Amino acid sequence: MTDLPARRLLLVHAHPDDESINNGATMAKYAAEGAHVTLVTCTQGEEGEVIPAGLAHLAPDRDDRLGPHRVGELAAAMKELGVTDHRFLGGPGRFRDSGMMGVAQNQRPGSFWSTPVDDAASPLVEIIRSVRPQVLVTYDPDGGYGHPDHIQAHRVAMRAADLAADPGHRAELGAPHTIAKIYWNRVPRTVAESGFAALRAATGLTFPGIADIRDVPGVVDDELITAEIDGTEYADRKAAAMRAHVTQIVVQDEFFALSNDLGQPIFVREYYQLVRGASGAPAGERERDLFAGVVA
Repeated sequence: MTDLPARRLLLVHAHPDDESINNGATMAKYAAEGAHVTLVTCTQGEEGEVIPAGLAHLAPDRDDRLGPHRVGELAAAMKELGVTDHRFLGGPGRFRDSGMMGVAQNQRPGSFWSTPVDDAASPLVEIIRSVRPQVLVTYDPDGGYGHPDHIQAHRVAMRAADLAADPGHRAELGAPHTIAKIYWNRVPRTVAESGFAALRAATGLTFPGIADIRDVPGVVDDELITAEIDGTEYADRKAAAMRAHVTQIVVQDEFFALSNDLGQPIFVREYYQLVRGASGAPAGERERDLFAGVVA
């Protein structure tokens, strides 16, 4: 790519909808500010459950057309966030959704979970060397909540970051590039608790139940949080992006539910843990900009 903006952010996610739930406000903010935001989604989410009855035929045990449908949902979500550079790892359908941990789909030929990490990392190395991001956002080693595709996305993202920086690794994939800062998605425990308290106090919602705080990916003790992005100005865009994932998400006011119909809070402040690179904040303070301290 030529004429790249000064600030470049790369996000690596497992399925369509993960990006809007975890980072929708962050993505909208940086896109609006002129940063180049690149989303790489590792699978089409073919094994997801389908919420609307009218689309139930798309499910993997019926027509098995959910993946291509979710490609369209992702495109609609990115339009809401103002993100124009969104890609599937290796191209749409290259790696298939592996299903939840322990199911037979984990070992299905072509599943993301069963793919050797270095094989899956190669197309991401090429993207990194092309886009040359200063900041990478992905999951923690547990994938936030133990889903095999999330765990694999973490492994692939971290491995690709290393390989992209290695001048001895596959010159045909582009010139080496070192990512200055790598963050993992997080939610402070006190923020999650406050969000669920607000959900319990809300009226007029139709969710039949409320999720458990353990259902929220990446919840950790507050002291592990190193960066906080205030996405209040972009709350409507985040909610609209989540609504675009029609097969997977139902949004009501400031809350949402997945296919289990259990309500969760939408977080418009998004939180991160810096795991590689130097913080741009004073000692003991959280960064308010993922690019803090980055030299363009």
